[in-house]
Amino acid sequence: MDIDQLYTLYKNNYKISTDSRNIIPGSIFFALKGEKFDGNLYASEALQKGATYAVIDNPDFKKNEQFLLVKDCLNTLQKLANYHRKKLGIPVFAITGTNGKTTTRELIAAVLNTKFRVVATQGNLNNHIGVPLTLLSMTNDTEIGVIEMGANHIGEIEQLCNIAEPDFGMITNIGKAHLEGFGSYKNVIRAKSEIYSYLINKKGTIFYNIDNPLLKELVKKTNCISIDYGINSKYFNNVRLLHYSPFLNLSITTFADKNNPEDITISTNLVGEYNLENVLASVCAGMYFGISVNIIIKSIQEYSPMNNRSQFIKTQHNRLILDYYNANPTSMEAAIINFHEIETTDSRKILVLGEMLELGVHSMEEHFRILMIAEKMGFDDIYFVGKGFKIVDQKKYLYFENSDLLKNYLKVNKVENALILIKGSRGVKLENITEVL
Repeated sequence: MDIDQLYTLYKNNYKISTDSRNIIPGSIFFALKGEKFDGNLYASEALQKGATYAVIDNPDFKKNEQFLLVKDCLNTLQKLANYHRKKLGIPVFAITGTNGKTTTRELIAAVLNTKFRVVATQGNLNNHIGVPLTLLSMTNDTEIGVIEMGANHIGEIEQLCNIAEPDFGMITNIGKAHLEGFGSYKNVIRAKSEIYSYLINKKGTIFYNIDNPLLKELVKKTNCISIDYGINSKYFNNVRLLHYSPFLNLSITTFADKNNPEDITISTNLVGEYNLENVLASVCAGMYFGISVNIIIKSIQEYSPMNNRSQFIKTQHNRLILDYYNANPTSMEAAIINFHEIETTDSRKILVLGEMLELGVHSMEEHFRILMIAEKMGFDDIYFVGKGFKIVDQKKYLYFENSDLLKNYLKVNKVENALILIKGSRGVKLENITEVL
């Protein structure tokens, strides 16, 4: 089965399934493999549940013409996605970075969606499987694609760019994350820069935060068209934080019309000063694609995070800042500092820190550094969760090996009338404790 033939079948309904437990009726099922599963084993089940065809790479499972045999299912999925991307011929905007890429992706998609039919990455589908699936969810009605790209090894961003072929690209920032996979911060820079290298070859357009010295230096080395955003951007002036206690509000003077500078105020539902650059990125993207400032403001103000990133909720007893979808040394430091600076009428400020995963040999050093930062802030209480924080002085702070132990503690030792930041890696499962706060 070659890609031309497979594409003809795919065009019948533009539907792809990869999980036999959740088959989309009329879809083509791809029998992908993982460390603990082989999709070939579930190909027949997928067809029974309503898939039209099953793409397999083991001839032992081919029973009839509904089973489409290929050399490698994952590679075929990626080739099909790239083939489809070429056929669509639409602009694709790719976003990567250590922190903020998901919030920025969602903000940019919300802004662009006011003028165009946009298909954007959903959830955490930002890897070698997720990016092809996002592309294959686009139809002939799609006018712009917004693709988030994640990576934890060198070469992955390059691979994703070769699949999605972006025309526009952005690195939100480059920090210390996935050091276990990358090996060093230098390699993180090298890996994230792969999106710039791709855009150089394609003569694409780079959007970048001009206030970030590293990104500014990397962009200088390219010959791409570059669009800057940030406090010192030529597109903005007088960017001012009005407050972020807890929600980020800002004012900007824009130069969308050079003859008529316009003062605008944006009131967001985002927690954290660090979201300023994400908001400015979306304003810049909207202006570049010809969306009026008033519509940009409205779309940003209507956006509310629902993914445990910079999310604020009130419970019966406390106010919580939920930021436990992911964590690395860079985002952890920013979150702690921002939390310290938030003004509050609550009687106490409490910090719940879960360990930062995938740091490899850098783990002890980075957890100790975060511990020192948190100690200096003078919070009323700090709860540390996970083996990475086993280094804390347990005579001074409460330490719990896992979130279930902290949850049990909080059931007995009730916390009330507090502002609480909950920050940690997703694998620590800090969501377990929210119901008792």
